[in-house]
Amino acid sequence: MAQSVLLTGAAGRVGEAILGGIGDEHEWRLMDRDPPTEDHPGEFVVADITNEDAVREAMAGIDVVIHLAGDPRPEAPWDSVLTNNIDGTQKIFEAAVDAGVEKVAFASSNHAVGAYETEERVPDMYRTHDDYLLDGTELPRPGNLYGVSKAAGETLGRYYHDEYGLSVVNVRIGNLTEGHPPIDYERGQAMWLSYRDCAHLFDRCIRADYEYEIVYGISDNDRKYYSIDRAREVLGYEPQDNSARHD
Repeated sequence: MAQSVLLTGAAGRVGEAILGGIGDEHEWRLMDRDPPTEDHPGEFVVADITNEDAVREAMAGIDVVIHLAGDPRPEAPWDSVLTNNIDGTQKIFEAAVDAGVEKVAFASSNHAVGAYETEERVPDMYRTHDDYLLDGTELPRPGNLYGVSKAAGETLGRYYHDEYGLSVVNVRIGNLTEGHPPIDYERGQAMWLSYRDCAHLFDRCIRADYEYEIVYGISDNDRKYYSIDRAREVLGYEPQDNSARHD
């Protein structure tokens, strides 16, 4: 069944993947601070998520929010991640609750747990026989301030679920590239997320029933450092792509 979906950060790469795959499946309200440069489904709202009035107006009549907006730079300075990624995300959750939205899918990141990949462990990672996989039950361990902001977003989601009953799924997105995984970059291949699997994963975030979840957003790669078992179990995620097919 089609849902009314607010997609923030719609003009970015993740938004492109989502709309390219499931743009015809739902009723969209797209939000980005930059105006669109090409055709898009549904209504487009040019506004920044730090604008509380604009966020609340965009939230009216929405069933599900996919929240992608924020400063995506791993090296982003604190002033930017605080304003755009933390304060902006809090405005999204608060407005979603007030508008009676059912679910929020928050675009978290592998950077929320980047410091688990220690220098000592790197030579032994990303092997098919390695049974040590992060699965979302581990504590956040960010390796940069951008990762700190994503961990904060996950915690905000936990609060708004526990306090107000909002359904929240945090997707720790891996390395999203179109067509094929990164070349000559083993870490990127292990955490590759294809455009097709990205669209399918967020479609399941729209359609599935859940309470509060943290899942990893990668394809079904032979070499993994992140488990996709929880995404399969709770969301019904069925990825089609595997970076090993491109070796």
